[in-house]
Amino acid sequence: MSTHLNLVSELEHLANELEADASPRPEVSLTSIAERIAKLVGVRPDEVAILGLSTKWRHLYFLAPQALRNVGHIPLSSTSALAARTARESRPEINNNFAKSRHASVFEGVRVSGETIEAIQKIISAPILAGGKVVGVIQISRKGPHAKGVGPDFTAEDVGSVLSLCKPLGRLLQRLTAE
Repeated sequence: MSTHLNLVSELEHLANELEADASPRPEVSLTSIAERIAKLVGVRPDEVAILGLSTKWRHLYFLAPQALRNVGHIPLSSTSALAARTARESRPEINNNFAKSRHASVFEGVRVSGETIEAIQKIISAPILAGGKVVGVIQISRKGPHAKGVGPDFTAEDVGSVLSLCKPLGRLLQRLTAE
């Protein structure tokens, strides 16, 4: 739990520095933040996705993992993308049977790391908020060929841990991705 609180505190500190227009401006790597979140939640780094929201273009775009940054975007109007629904409804969701659910799978086909492309078996999807508005989505997944071998089901406690990161993440995204 202390590692979790440390990460929340560090994200809040970074957000405060960015909001204060500190000089020199702190370096913020969303890839390294995603890696730390992965360690905290007990998943691989390529199983954490941070997406920004473009209100101008009405879509979500990948900020992490790096390999998905230039692959494409997810229209908010998508009826099959969990990330789009999370952004529209501004509510978190757990799905421990995701591979069997109807969902957009185009990004699952992109090799992020390793030799094989693995399907998402389990997922947490949560809105990233700033000032009461959705500015992005975070998704934590467990990937593999079968649900049994990818690790334990996500719990309400896992969602709570992810949600506690969303407020400072929202403040960071607001500064890093301002349209």
